[in-house]
Amino acid sequence: MKLRDEEKIELIGKEIKITDSKNITLIGIEGKVIDETKNTITLEVKGKEKKILKNQIEIMLINENKKIKGKRIAKRPEERLK
Repeated sequence: MKLRDEEKIELIGKEIKITDSKNITLIGIEGKVIDETKNTITLEVKGKEKKILKNQIEIMLINENKKIKGKRIAKRPEERLK
């Protein structure tokens, strides 16, 4: 199975914005990705950590202006980067 470009991206250290979510209170949140697991990303938002489920969101990489559906990256980072 061939991986798409968004599946190969390293997220830790990237600035992201949540552009869509099943939980509407998350839409518009911006922050820096400080940790990532198979199912979650942890953002630093205004000095606080916020853990978010990947499969419920769509994100935009702020500096790259690229949108990614969380379901596409719901893998362990090391599996995704192989």
